[in-house]
Amino acid sequence: MHYGDRIQRKLDFMQKCVSYLGSVDADSSELEDNYELRSAVERNFQLAIESAIDIGEMIISREGFERPEIYRSVFLILGRNGIIPEDFAKEFAQAAGFRNVLVHMYEEVNIDILHMFLTERLEDFDEFAKYIAQYLNRNS
Repeated sequence: MHYGDRIQRKLDFMQKCVSYLGSVDADSSELEDNYELRSAVERNFQLAIESAIDIGEMIISREGFERPEIYRSVFLILGRNGIIPEDFAKEFAQAAGFRNVLVHMYEEVNIDILHMFLTERLEDFDEFAKYIAQYLNRNS
């Protein structure tokens, strides 16, 4: 499979997860009380973030940029190298930290933070997808 096609598949999957998250209309108490809903939201966030990280790692590898030591660095490296704006990279890098909480400290996921990501940070994924599409257009 062609490099651009692999990235596009990851983008499409990320957008599928984000689309589901965008359809969720729940406040913090609903997320806390409804285990199935909370689990679905957490899992879709995890998958969306991991897809973005995978995309970033593919670009870093292809371009020969410095290798990230932690997931957060993936977005910072993309920012330093002009793939995504640096200010956005710093903001979006927070998603990697949230992913670590979802994966490694799942019993401690703060419902208010989960709700904040659900209501205030979904557009970050669309913005990331836009920058990656621009990168693909420049490099295809």
